[in-house]
Amino acid sequence: MDCEMVGTGHRGSKSALARVSIVNQFGKCVYDKFVKPKERVTDYRTFVSGIRPRDLMNGESFKSVQKEVADILKGRILVGHALQNDMKALQMTHPKNMIRDTSNFPPFKSLAGGNNTPSLKKLAAGVLHLQIQKGEHCSIQDAQVAMRLYTLHKKEWEAFCRPGGAKAREVQLQRSQQHSGLM
Repeated sequence: MDCEMVGTGHRGSKSALARVSIVNQFGKCVYDKFVKPKERVTDYRTFVSGIRPRDLMNGESFKSVQKEVADILKGRILVGHALQNDMKALQMTHPKNMIRDTSNFPPFKSLAGGNNTPSLKKLAAGVLHLQIQKGEHCSIQDAQVAMRLYTLHKKEWEAFCRPGGAKAREVQLQRSQQHSGLM
């Protein structure tokens, strides 16, 4: 999943949900909707968001999109990048054990210098050898890249999520770094 936001309030200082895109495990887009923000948009942030006024003119209500997304995600693993921002914009929560966030996966953090958060653009280049976000972002493409990162490392990732203590996760981390060329 990936979301795009626009600015509301004084000089666009607040973020409001403007688009939600969800892809399946194969990267096929299964949901892509524009959302009419509740407040007046003061900054479309087009240079990053790719959102234009015409996109939101026929957008759906926040509540209907929020409900549809909640229905899709119920009981499923949620994959994305920096999902805390998307969930905040959606005003939703998801069970922590059902979230796979590419910004928090330890082998990927090594690309950003250990404990730092790698950007999706950096992960796409470093792990997948893809160039993305050269200008405006596309939430479908960003969701596809996050899903590809997850599926490529799914076995190691799920080992991190299983009970078994820190030692098991440490061994899996070393293996995943060796196999992915991150060491």
